[in-house]
Amino acid sequence: SKSWYNVFMRQPGSLLEAIQYFSDEQVAFEYFLPIRWPSGIACPHCGSVKHSFIKTRRTWECKDCGKQFSIKVGTIFEDSPIKLGKWLPAVWLITNAKNGISSCELARAVGVTQKTAWFMLHRIRLAMQTGTFEKLSGHVEVDETFIGGKARNMHVERRRAKITGTGSVGKEIVLGFLQRGGKVTTKVVSQRSKNVLHPEVKAGVEPGSNLYSDAHWGYYGLNDHYRHMVVDHAVAYVDGQVHTNGLENFWSLLKRTLSGTYVSVEPFHLFRYLDEQTFRYNERRGTDAERFETALSNIAGRRLTYRVLTGKELAAGA
Repeated sequence: SKSWYNVFMRQPGSLLEAIQYFSDEQVAFEYFLPIRWPSGIACPHCGSVKHSFIKTRRTWECKDCGKQFSIKVGTIFEDSPIKLGKWLPAVWLITNAKNGISSCELARAVGVTQKTAWFMLHRIRLAMQTGTFEKLSGHVEVDETFIGGKARNMHVERRRAKITGTGSVGKEIVLGFLQRGGKVTTKVVSQRSKNVLHPEVKAGVEPGSNLYSDAHWGYYGLNDHYRHMVVDHAVAYVDGQVHTNGLENFWSLLKRTLSGTYVSVEPFHLFRYLDEQTFRYNERRGTDAERFETALSNIAGRRLTYRVLTGKELAAGA
């Protein structure tokens, strides 16, 4: 019977089980309900806990402000006509795909248009943002990498600048920190100068930590705050425990995802793809189900409209 099936499949453990489980919209609704409101249902408009449930529409009506609201209001799913039965497998797919999932692939998997799938993926990436201000400590690697297209794919003027200038011309700069045995954080930065890198290091790493970097001059002068150790890649890539191999491995995973799955990423959206890859790396020790639940736990209080996503409107607080 269906009721026996629901008890047996209370927690999906694989993609196939998730697709089967959430194919029943009522099951998806009941699964998502305690995740959306872990402390009890509250009106997203006024915060009141007094409400009545309209079963036929799966919505509530607040007894204080009189407004109706659904389980999607106040989440990344708000104003989306897509059912939870499609949203939840989409979250499972992107959180557990090692090299990401393209909008075309997601569109085929859940039965929506490519444009809709692209918008869905960016909304889910918002839930994958850590949003933490916690500083890394202990043994921390710092490094930067360049993200951008190959010269043959560039506009002729940018291609000429790349050929006559340095390899970084026309590319975006991504700065990363890795706490060995722990988490990684990434950020798009404007330059590799001391004026840019030093404040970022101080904001991301606890004073007194062991800091490992390459010999780039932008890191010089950090010894007053850290035990800064440098490996010159012109001589060697490893000098005992002095290396940035952990971050180099993360950059490899990131670039494989960007070039292999997403092919072309606009600089305007690059930070969202960094959030995606950072989330999967930081949650690498968890199971597929645990990564799925972690992402879902971050969906409340976050909203991304199409106008904001496409740059036609500034996000609130931007």
